[in-house]
Amino acid sequence: MTSTGSDARGWLRAAPADGGGALLSRAGHRVYATRRLSDLVQGRPPGVTGSQWSSASRAAFDFVLYADTGRPVVAVQIGPVPPAGSAEQRAERLTYAVSAAVGLPVLRIGSPTLRAAEQGRRLMEYVIDARAYAAGAGLGTGGDDEPAPVGFRDILGRLPDGRTGPVNDLGALTRAAAVDAYVAGRLADPIVRGLHVRWADGPAQGWSWVQVRPDACLVERVSVTEHRFSCGVDAARLAEDLATVAVGERLRAAGRDDARLLPRAELTAQIAALSRRRDELVGGFAFDHLCAD
Repeated sequence: MTSTGSDARGWLRAAPADGGGALLSRAGHRVYATRRLSDLVQGRPPGVTGSQWSSASRAAFDFVLYADTGRPVVAVQIGPVPPAGSAEQRAERLTYAVSAAVGLPVLRIGSPTLRAAEQGRRLMEYVIDARAYAAGAGLGTGGDDEPAPVGFRDILGRLPDGRTGPVNDLGALTRAAAVDAYVAGRLADPIVRGLHVRWADGPAQGWSWVQVRPDACLVERVSVTEHRFSCGVDAARLAEDLATVAVGERLRAAGRDDARLLPRAELTAQIAALSRRRDELVGGFAFDHLCAD
């Protein structure tokens, strides 16, 4: 498959001029739900074979974000990552390759728990706001005469539980819920812990967990892959926050599935194994303190 070069964006369809059918409008952007690749591209692009197009054009994205010009900004998928070597993984890679050929950025959120229907709208609002902030709204230059600008994720304000903290922490509600669950005797520890890394040749990944019993933890992992796109915040920190959101979804679920809990010793061993792969990570591994049980 060959690239269509600088004219690639000419293959992308614009959003409806009247904004009809939009899931939400925010800060000069519109978000549409459930769009097939064939809805976004005007015919089979050069360099894409008929077989490739037939397969990729059927792929559906959970959301597509458009600028006020009608130009697609990014297509978003949320949900489980296909198993390595599976037909589903090959189809997904083909979809991303065709998307690259037509100049369509893609954001992939990989999670066994998060779903577009439940968390998608909030995520899209967050990405729109984070990108607008990163583009320069309210930021200084960070020169010698002024402090470095505060990142979107680190803006402080009033949290749902009344404390002061990062208001753009997507996991804030989960952290409050964990305290409530601890008081109710459903958790052995009220603290939500986590880590985040970025693989040099792969996605950003976030882990989050709570201690349900002294010897067992509820663990969630989320990957964030930005294909020719930036969320406006560090993708690894976003992955950890989304993993914390997933922990909250599990805490809210009726009952407790002990089969999905991970022994605390096994979690510690997995973190230690991750630390030993620090040479494969962008920026190394900053969570050695979690390797000791």
